[in-house]
Parts: sequence; structure tokens; C-alpha cells
Amino acid sequence: MITKLAWKNIWFKPLNTVLSVILLTSSVAIITTLILVEKQFEEKFSSNIENVDLVLGAQGSPLQLILSSVYQVDTPPGNISYDSAKVWMNHPFVEKAIPLAFGDNYRGYKILGTTTDYLAKFNAKVIDGVLFEKNFEVVVGSEIAQKLNLQVGKEFFGSHGDAKEGEVHENYAYKVVGIASKTGKVVDNLIVCTIPTVWQMHHQHEENPAHGEEGHIHVEGEHEHEHEEVDMTIKEPNMEITAVLLKIRNQMAKLTWQRVIPQNTKMQAVSPAFEVNRLFGLFGIGVTALQYLAYGIMMISGISIFIALYTTLKERESEFALLRVNGARRFQLLKIVMMESLLLCVVGFVFGSILGRVALSMLSNASEADFKMSFDPYTFLWQKEGVLLVVTLLVGCIAALIPAIKAYNLNISKTLANA
Repeated sequence: MITKLAWKNIWFKPLNTVLSVILLTSSVAIITTLILVEKQFEEKFSSNIENVDLVLGAQGSPLQLILSSVYQVDTPPGNISYDSAKVWMNHPFVEKAIPLAFGDNYRGYKILGTTTDYLAKFNAKVIDGVLFEKNFEVVVGSEIAQKLNLQVGKEFFGSHGDAKEGEVHENYAYKVVGIASKTGKVVDNLIVCTIPTVWQMHHQHEENPAHGEEGHIHVEGEHEHEHEEVDMTIKEPNMEITAVLLKIRNQMAKLTWQRVIPQNTKMQAVSPAFEVNRLFGLFGIGVTALQYLAYGIMMISGISIFIALYTTLKERESEFALLRVNGARRFQLLKIVMMESLLLCVVGFVFGSILGRVALSMLSNASEADFKMSFDPYTFLWQKEGVLLVVTLLVGCIAALIPAIKAYNLNISKTLANA
């Protein structure tokens, strides 16, 4: 009965109600989006650096090296000599070394030269087909296989470099031999092949930059007949790779190599954990600023609810007095005013949660196109969103406090005499 009456009273002045709901919805939507983005962003970044203690790469920006080699969202600072890298890859302190060589792309998705250890690092199993063994054989990430409808046995041509619009190598076909399982990590958006494939492609591209090169026969012949074992010790000049993901078994080496390697070589060794924490620090400043803004909007919506309740209360004093005459208790009047405010807050919270997820879905589409990173709008963080609901209801209670007390202390005889 009280709830029904409160709901009717809310729409006594619809403009005030709509304004209050819009402000509340906006603040809840911003906070919901930030909560979900922050949580999923951290989870995705943290899960991708598992079992990677150091990244070995060209000297330059450490963060750029981590973003390009671990997350595949930036261009690398440069290439490094494979022979120089091998010295550190074969070091007794190294438990596992995974070399990476950036190659071409297919419709904007990177083709990455590496070893099968790279797939194992992400627990990506081949669910259809087999692992790549020979040059120009590729294993395709689950997201790409789904979006581009790539199946085992299908052949495609890569475009040169990172740009989707790059020159297409029409004479060198990559063959899909396997489809990787879904991991929710960066490997889902990669096409993975052997490192000699990348070397061979770049070598042929440098020798014959035009489309109709004769080198095509050699590659096809090798692909179809020879199928030589992948030899990571190919002795050709300028054999370069982009980076190496290192898992270190010696704790001291993790620290000392970050200083020793840049001093004695043309490479750098960077800790992804350190760089990611630094990135979270920068990211956190922006998130905090936006959260303050959202809570500021929520406070304004609280003031808006207070003004709406306070002004309408004056016009409804005679209605409340009649309710008292007909047997309503003081506490029931207080409950009606409180209920009006809380109903507004619940409506604002529900709309805000929905709008926040719509915004996250749009953000996910944009980030997937640019960074191959998606967010799940259907995730519910019960604890954080529960706190947000409590804060929203608290704002409603505070806003309704003075009007509710005013209704509670209503003088019936005086009100009816003045009516």
C-alpha cells in the first residue's frame, strides 16, 4: 500500500522525477563501466604475463617492448640479432625461452613467428588439426577462426607488415593446419607459425619486392616436397627476431639482467610485471578521476531528489493531513517520503547498470577493432556493484531525511485550518 502510494507520488511532478533519474542513471552507468573495465583490464593484462619474468628485445621504450611482445598492441622498438639473443636464451639461469618474430598480417590480425611453446604458455590446445611444423603452416587463434571462418586446410595470403592495407604477398600462401582452443588471452587473436617462415617471407620480399617474383617456385617447392625440419640455427646473415619471452629460474638474474644486458649488448631486458604495474598506476589515476566525477554527479542527483521532495511536500501537506485524520500514523508518512526517494534510487540504479553494460559493449567493440582486446558486459561483480547499490540507496536516504522528518512532524489541525 505504502509502496504503491509512493510510486504514484513520484509522478506528481514528472519533470523533477525524470531529471533525478537521469542524473542517478548517469552516475551509476559511469561507475559500473569503470568497475567492470578496471577489473577485466587488470585480469587480462595479468593473465598474459604469467610465466614471463623478463622480455628480451631491442633497446628503446620498455613499455613499448612489453605492449608489442606480450600484448601485441603496439609496434616493437626494433629487432634483435637471433645469435645475440641465443646467448641469453641458452643461459643456465633460463628455464624457458620463447622467441618471437613479427611477420605479416592477415586482414589486420598479426602473423607471429614463434615455437609451439608459445601456445603451451597460454594453455592453448589444438582442438582441430595439428601443430605447425613446417614453413608456411599456421595455427589460428579461436577468435580469428570464428570471425574469418578459417578452417583446417584453407590457404590464405598475408599482407606485408602491420597494416591491413599492406602489400599482399600473393605468391606465398599460408596453410591452416590447426585451430587453437579459446583461452581468453592474446593468443586467441593471433596466427602462429614457425620463425623461419617469417625469415623466408622477409628474405623473399627484400629480394623480390614486386608481385611477379620467381622466388615463388622455390617456396612452393619447399612447402610441398622438402618439408625440412624447423632449424632454429639457420646460418644466414641478418637473421633477426623481435623479442624473447624468458622464464628465469634464478631470482637474482631477474634483477641483474635488467642492468647487465643493456650495458653489454644492443638489447634490453624488461620486467613485464614492473611495466604493467606502472601502466596500472597511470590507468588508475584516470579511473579515480572519473569515479570522483561520477560520485559528484550522484551527489547532484541526491540534491535534485531532496529539492523535488521538499518542494512537493509543501503542496502535499493537506493530503498528508487527511491521511493522518483517516488513521495513518506519523511513522507511515515518514515511510512514504523515504520510499519515494528509495524507489527513485532503485530505478536509477537499474537503468544505470543496464546503460553501463551497453557502454562497455560499445567500448569492447572499439577496443577489439584497435587492440584485439574485448570486455564481457555480462560479468557481474557482486561485491563492488553491491557496494554501489548501498551507496546509491544511502544517497536516497540522506536526500529524503529532512522532507521525511518534516512529514513526520506535520501539524494536522494547523494544516487543515490553512487548507
